[in-house]
Amino acid sequence: QDYWAQKDPKFVYYLSAEFLMGRSLLNTVYNLGLQGDYGKALMQMGYKMEDVADQERNAALGNGGLGRLAACFLDSIATLDLPGWGYGIRYQYGMFKQLIKDGYQAEVPDIWLTEGNPWEVKRHDIRFQVGFSGKTASSNGKTVWSPAEKVMAVAYDNPIPGYKTTTTSNLRLWDAEPLSEFDLEAFNAGDYEKAVEERERAAAISAVLYPNDSTPEGKELRLKQQYFFVSASLQDVMARFKSVHGDNWRIFPEKACFQLNDTHPTIAVAELMRLLVDEEGLDWEAAWSITTKCVNYTNHTVMPEALEKWPVRVLAKMLPRHVEIIEIINAG
Repeated sequence: QDYWAQKDPKFVYYLSAEFLMGRSLLNTVYNLGLQGDYGKALMQMGYKMEDVADQERNAALGNGGLGRLAACFLDSIATLDLPGWGYGIRYQYGMFKQLIKDGYQAEVPDIWLTEGNPWEVKRHDIRFQVGFSGKTASSNGKTVWSPAEKVMAVAYDNPIPGYKTTTTSNLRLWDAEPLSEFDLEAFNAGDYEKAVEERERAAAISAVLYPNDSTPEGKELRLKQQYFFVSASLQDVMARFKSVHGDNWRIFPEKACFQLNDTHPTIAVAELMRLLVDEEGLDWEAAWSITTKCVNYTNHTVMPEALEKWPVRVLAKMLPRHVEIIEIINAG
């Protein structure tokens, strides 16, 4: 990362709702060319490398082809010595763990973080606020969004070593934490559920991959998930850009490219516009020119049922400012 910081190249940022990484031990050992030495060291300790590898829990961060493709891209980026990172969510329980009970499938939580994840590094210093709901108002010619709910996105970094190269890429995952961990006043008043309500709301965002969206609550949670990691990722990239280039947003497309893996991160278009116009003070035309040069989209299917659609009322409730931005974009 120090090398890339000195070179200051254009980075690709792969935004994906899932990364099916699999187990990291053998992949890391083989990529670093250490399988022989590592296997001998384990043998001297009385272990076989295969047995040790079997003890590693699969990272419950992905489900199928979409997530595996994302994982392969990160491996390839590092192996080809390209400047790029992945961004996603640090799911607490993944999608589900399949059991067979009385001849039928039973779904239980995939509690993969029980003993922690030795491959991740929590970045206590890298955190961004993400808001939901609320209302918008005009003030001095600017639109101001006042979210009714806020959470903190906290970064966890997972190194991705390339094959036979010193290049190591990064998968940055976001965990949702409350702004206030515990409401002591509510607790002392006997309202114990309210005392931890904010913590539970935040935990739900990064709990499960693809929560059931057959209910209104499920639709809102899935939209919150997608906006949560997209907003945190864009804020992170923009903060690093500003630390080097200040407010010279004209060259932002020369330094950053956001690749959206299917429909899940597509709220990034409206969010980048919001950040550039509302937070950075750019006019609409300049912000739109930057956004159209920075954001790319990968479509994985043409089946209508597989392309996510959000009811306008849900989007307006959860992200009122973004609905306004989308309406302006649609109007041309």
